[in-house]
Amino acid sequence: MPSRSVPQPQDRPAAATPAPRRLFGGIAIAALLGMAACAPQPPRPSFVGIAPPIGGTAPMQAAPIGPQRAAMLLPLTGPQAPLGQAMLNAGTMALFDEAPQGVEIAPRDTGGTPQGAAAAARAAIADGARIIIGPLTSAEAAAVAGPAQAAGVPVLAFTNDAQRAGNGTWVLGVTPQQQVRRVVAAAAQQGAQRFALGAPDSEFGRALATALRGAVAELGLPAPSIALHPANAEPAMAASGARVSAARAEAVLIGEAGERARRFAAAWVAEAGESPPRLLGTSLWLQDGVVRTEPALAGAWFAGPDGRARARFEARYRDAFRETPPRVAATAYDAAAIATRALRQGASPAQVTAVEGFAGADGPVRLLPEGQTLRGLALYAVSSGADPVQVEPAPLPGQPGS
Repeated sequence: MPSRSVPQPQDRPAAATPAPRRLFGGIAIAALLGMAACAPQPPRPSFVGIAPPIGGTAPMQAAPIGPQRAAMLLPLTGPQAPLGQAMLNAGTMALFDEAPQGVEIAPRDTGGTPQGAAAAARAAIADGARIIIGPLTSAEAAAVAGPAQAAGVPVLAFTNDAQRAGNGTWVLGVTPQQQVRRVVAAAAQQGAQRFALGAPDSEFGRALATALRGAVAELGLPAPSIALHPANAEPAMAASGARVSAARAEAVLIGEAGERARRFAAAWVAEAGESPPRLLGTSLWLQDGVVRTEPALAGAWFAGPDGRARARFEARYRDAFRETPPRVAATAYDAAAIATRALRQGASPAQVTAVEGFAGADGPVRLLPEGQTLRGLALYAVSSGADPVQVEPAPLPGQPGS
């Protein structure tokens, strides 16, 4: 998972869309099904009650009189249009779960570019949006931040780049910082005090390094050993080089995935002999079949979204749209649900999650007033040839170990 963007879906020509309709909460199921059938998109659930937008600008109406408005900034045209549509589906689910009346979400097309995102944000604000949901990437979020802050409109961005948080913007993606804090706290509880990192010298690797330094400092542990290698370095050689300054490490965080993670781990464990360290990873391993084939990684820990909450969300999404959602759709659901709840209550996004947090599709989440996002992440262990095993459930955000 790159630190600033999500995987790119395959290109798909944009489908033609009919003229927008304004449909209201409480309308008969038969009418909803009839209108949803007009859309050339995947089958819509009976509770959606919207037609797809022209150019991403048609509002999704939830109440006939005086609704509070949020804007959802998505790539509805261009190569990422399929991903944008899936996220719009998830946002619609959240809208009708949280506020079938009194709130509307207006989709706005970003075209998948920072310039498009900034233009969409300005148009949404001019049209009365009180909260912006999205956009997708770090660069888009940076472009949106200025217009939104000037207008006093909060932003719930989908990126996992924590550098975009603050000044009215919350980052809803699962960040490297959140993952590292969770897995380091768990390893420390098992006695590990000396940590090391082996990762590529990339934005993601540097984010892991910053997160590891911060996590061990919070726990009062010695400074970690950080070894960043060129992105194209041979993994086994990178592991050997990293061990030079981290031979006594009791836990090693590997910032690689797939075949590179497998070869890095095999080399480190082989050179460690009879006292290998505990190996740690990232949520990139959650659906990584390659790491499951490496004996050295059996039992390695990593943090990720709560699997049970995710499974419930995916089941509901499949039932509604007849397809499995991409992983980032859960982030879209959480952001849209929090925004809808805030508009319904006349409160800020942080206020509506302040006491008990929000039980999201990716597990519990809590927004702090200054822009920080706390997530409760589950702890997983790599299982040879099988799906990862959940070792610990997701704690409530802000509790020890979260």
